[in-house]
Amino acid sequence: MVTQITSNIKISVITSYEGTYYKAYQMLYAFSYQITIENLSSDVVQLQTRHWDIFDSLNDIETVDGDGVVGQTPIIVPGEKYMYSSGCMLKGAVGAMNGFYTLANFSNNTIFKVQIPTFKLIVPFAVN
Repeated sequence: MVTQITSNIKISVITSYEGTYYKAYQMLYAFSYQITIENLSSDVVQLQTRHWDIFDSLNDIETVDGDGVVGQTPIIVPGEKYMYSSGCMLKGAVGAMNGFYTLANFSNNTIFKVQIPTFKLIVPFAVN
């Protein structure tokens, strides 16, 4: 697990290798990840957007931007957590992801960014 705290918002990530898949005659490595967003502040916040940089050892860096996560823009009150699972496919056996969330602070009507720590995506057989 990797974690990072930015502006009293704690992001924790757990990854898992899910196996190989074939798409359009190409083998891809599938990974899942579970993210926990914990509000350590005294303010109510809402996740607005996400930004991902996906690094693939056999591909260019892919950037993904969008509203919310898994179709949701959760409101997280102080002391609460929001968890979700998602995944990605890589051409190479080694990769990584990182990025940030944009959140709205309901107490002072500001928008701020929270860093998502870099997490590795490695097929088990690729590890020495």
